[in-house]
Amino acid sequence: MFVNLVGGIEIAETATDLPLALALASSLRARALPASLAVYGELGLTGEVRPVAHGEERLRELVKFGFKSVILPRDNLPRTAPPDLLLLGVSSIQEALAAAFDTQLKP
Repeated sequence: MFVNLVGGIEIAETATDLPLALALASSLRARALPASLAVYGELGLTGEVRPVAHGEERLRELVKFGFKSVILPRDNLPRTAPPDLLLLGVSSIQEALAAAFDTQLKP
């Protein structure tokens, strides 16, 4: 799949794969994801969610920006979660969809 970004922005960051997939699913389901949800992860061709670099740094920044929950690669889960941040580790796109749409995430 190819995605055309507004203004021709070029993205070299593989961590945008999973958020893009969930944004597309959100549009298809006509169901918005919570504004307090952050998502990152690389998607493989068979639907596996792969870890990305700097996972713990990303979490620290998300806390600073006030996010309340994060869907992230299971292999990026830290030993200790930051306080007040719900971490939902996933290993496949199916798990990510379930975490995003089938759980009670706070709006």
